[in-house]
Amino acid sequence: MKILQTPPRFYPYIGGVETYVYYLSRELAKRGHLVNITCADEPIGGSEEIDGIKVKRLKYACKIANTNITLGLPKALFNQDTDIIHTHLPCPWNADISAIISRLRKKPLFLTYHNDITATGANKLLAETYNFTFLKFLLNQARKIFVSTQNYLEYSVYLRPFLKKCIVAPLGVDLEKFKPLNLTKDNNGNNIFFLAKLDKFHRYKGLEYLLSSLKKIINRVPLKLYLGGEGDLMRYYKDCVRKLGLDSAVIFLGQLNQEESLRYYNLCDIFVFPSVSPSQEGFGLVALEAMACKKPVIITDIIGVALDVKREHAGIVVKPKNTEELSEAIKYLLLNTNEIKIMGENALKLVREKYSWQRHADIVEKEYLEAIE
Repeated sequence: MKILQTPPRFYPYIGGVETYVYYLSRELAKRGHLVNITCADEPIGGSEEIDGIKVKRLKYACKIANTNITLGLPKALFNQDTDIIHTHLPCPWNADISAIISRLRKKPLFLTYHNDITATGANKLLAETYNFTFLKFLLNQARKIFVSTQNYLEYSVYLRPFLKKCIVAPLGVDLEKFKPLNLTKDNNGNNIFFLAKLDKFHRYKGLEYLLSSLKKIINRVPLKLYLGGEGDLMRYYKDCVRKLGLDSAVIFLGQLNQEESLRYYNLCDIFVFPSVSPSQEGFGLVALEAMACKKPVIITDIIGVALDVKREHAGIVVKPKNTEELSEAIKYLLLNTNEIKIMGENALKLVREKYSWQRHADIVEKEYLEAIE
């Protein structure tokens, strides 16, 4: 089967959508399918093959709200020999062009709906206009719409008219790459790790609330917060740290590659991911990666794995924006090392049993095959 994926960017670019497309495509390629990626050249490159996936990178003219505008995309997609077109939101340019080409060439279109398109400031009107115009065409054109959790079907008002098309397909984690390591810590423990892009498009990851929570307990519990990621809000977050008096407790690591992320997952005692927006947070893959490294997680109840974390005692689930609840959860775990051990073991067991890219690919592949038959 010939499969065309149209993400905005692709590996080695690191982002939620890009990570998803890489692992799904790699799994489908392993099964003998011909997988092609057409995306923007960020990072700069041409045509290449990565882990059995053929990648064609197109020059982009500009970026609008974190979306690369590749003017050569319509022609590139129209000329592709493919059985299936699989596109992604929130990446409207790629998704809409894919929908148009799907209609013109009579090829089945599949959509992974990672999260709603939202915006603030100057881009808010643009996002709202899109959601009530082009988005409807895209959702109508899609044969099936994949979402990562059942909860998201309740959060998204845009998906409600299309529930019969929606398929819940939990995401996975690469257990060969993300795993427990026997590393020696540089201090006596109480290490917290947070990983996200530190830009205006990912402010919903909740770092401000994490910093405010640490302020409440820093004088009672010695700790170190390691922040992975970079972006245009880096200076803003550094100012927050300074104003809260957390300079000695917070370490900015900058952008981390996969090997560096693995190291800090293993060096931390707990991973905290307090995302605050149910319409923007698609799943929270980093929580799975931390759990695969045998670490308990403190997450908000909008994260895709939250119900399982709570049910399997693999961490602590708190309400979004509730700094009191978040600070108490952090303090509790840091003062109870035995709970950290128990929850870490439960976390690893949970991802091994339920969250794999093989299982996700099974669901997607089944829908592909039904479409072309």
